[in-house]
Amino acid sequence: MIALVVVLVILSQAVKIVREYQRVVILRLGRFSGVKGPGLFLIVPIVDQVILLDMRVVTIDVQKQVVITKDNVTVDVDAVIYYRVVDPAKAIIQVENYRMATSLLAQTTLRDVLGQIELDDLLAKREELNIKLQEILDRHTDPWGIKVTAVTLRDVSLPESMLRAIAKQAEAEREKRSRVILADGELQASMKMTEAAKLYGEAPVAIKLRELQTLAEIAREKNLIVVTPIGSDVGNVAGLTQAFEKKGGIS
Repeated sequence: MIALVVVLVILSQAVKIVREYQRVVILRLGRFSGVKGPGLFLIVPIVDQVILLDMRVVTIDVQKQVVITKDNVTVDVDAVIYYRVVDPAKAIIQVENYRMATSLLAQTTLRDVLGQIELDDLLAKREELNIKLQEILDRHTDPWGIKVTAVTLRDVSLPESMLRAIAKQAEAEREKRSRVILADGELQASMKMTEAAKLYGEAPVAIKLRELQTLAEIAREKNLIVVTPIGSDVGNVAGLTQAFEKKGGIS
């Protein structure tokens, strides 16, 4: 009876089951024996030591790092690192604590890379910086059996004085664009007016028609006094004026 109990206890310790996303590193008498899982497998109790690893993607929230950019601007930057274990044996044998090592490496790499660029690039080229950080981290963690799948710069906090300076710069840029647009409009208008003046000079009748059109537009407003020039076409202008007076358009 006692022997049966002992056998059952040994079997319960020998039989192991791990999930689909898990792996087990087996150390037999301190030496690496192999990687097992997923599913059911057997070990030698007492002799074998099992270390369970999760093969799913792990997220590291890198705490805010104080970074001095290349143009001597101090900013606070935090990021998110996504990685997973691809070689369980290396993750256990090559590094003491792969989670802590990856997190600390991410912090130092973040400061080193961002310290080599200017503030404008940090704000405008986040996608390129994400790729660069991911490549550097992936290269350094590869000997640990770690695959860094993505890096995302989540937030860049600027000092209050720098925010005001950026706002002034943006306002000045908008003012410059508006002045350029206005100047371009004035240039186009002057060119059109010059062309119109040339046409009027070549056709005197056209400018007379323009004068009559202007009088017609003025006549639409009441309580206005129209002063007409005395010239060769006084009769025509006077006749047009009398016609508008009958309609009550000119006083």
